[in-house]
Amino acid sequence: MKMKTGTTTVGIRARDCVVLAADMRASMGHIPIDEESEKVHEITDNVAITEAGSVGDSMMIIRFLRSHARLYEINREEKMTGKAAATFLANVLNANRYYPFWVQMLVGGYVNEPELFEVEPFGGLIEMKKYAVTGSGSEPALTTLDLNYRKDLAEADAVELAVKAIESGKRRDVFSGGKGVSVMVVDRNGLRRIPEAQLSKLIVKVTPSN
Repeated sequence: MKMKTGTTTVGIRARDCVVLAADMRASMGHIPIDEESEKVHEITDNVAITEAGSVGDSMMIIRFLRSHARLYEINREEKMTGKAAATFLANVLNANRYYPFWVQMLVGGYVNEPELFEVEPFGGLIEMKKYAVTGSGSEPALTTLDLNYRKDLAEADAVELAVKAIESGKRRDVFSGGKGVSVMVVDRNGLRRIPEAQLSKLIVKVTPSN
């Protein structure tokens, strides 16, 4: 059964960073509930995650993952990698596969290099070398990435492509939308959100004039 997650999220592995992006609509069935919902979340200062699926399940998983990441870094006295976070998340989901959390997540991190992982509802873990998408707007977003991705993307180009992919999902998927796009970048200097003013200009730039 295909899970209808009602969102569009994108992860792009660029030359020197990972870019995570999502639309901002939260829906209950066919009804939009919130047009400013945040779907890209900080786990540590070098690991971030996107959410698609049940909001309650997602929030519980994110709280749990943040707590585990703090314990990991205290006990090991080192930063948690994106791979470690994604592996832990996959183990939790797989252990609960008979009473599953209805979530699909992208994990992006940076310790020695950019890392991007897709984690499926039953604990499937896939390292993505280029890009990944989740949610009901995946098809148009994936087409945009297929046509425009380059291996040597700089940060600015990766952010623009992520916005373009999310906007493609919003145009063609009735469950994706919201007032804007949420984008987070993870690189060797840590994690930061792209300002709304900058994203608004990119949305205008990538939106077809017709």
